[in-house]
Amino acid sequence: MNAISDIKIISIDEERPPQIRKEAYIDIFFKLSKQAPEDWCDDFNARGRKINPAVKIETKKGIIIEAWVKNMNDLPAHLEKIKLNVKECNEQQIERARLKALAMAASVASALGSGSQQNALNDIVAGLKFDD
Repeated sequence: MNAISDIKIISIDEERPPQIRKEAYIDIFFKLSKQAPEDWCDDFNARGRKINPAVKIETKKGIIIEAWVKNMNDLPAHLEKIKLNVKECNEQQIERARLKALAMAASVASALGSGSQQNALNDIVAGLKFDD
């Protein structure tokens, strides 16, 4: 895995800075530290619909979070909600990778015809959590 937990919001999109306009809201675009995988983006969008106001990320590009606020003073609190969403998506992606590793270990053990002792060892090894 290429350090999915490193995904974080690093800045405002320089190409689209927030601006006061005639509309009753302010669009804001946050840039991620790196491109997020599509399944991460899907998780983010599902969770993002529950945030008020809702946020989203384009699944194919996976680098810019699109958000808005009605009042500029709401922006710091809204960013905190979005950062929590990013953190939860990182955790979900890590868990998805762990489960995939467990399934792969079980598949390898099954293909080798290993006994239950080997299966147990494979499960333990696949579930180990290492420091970065």
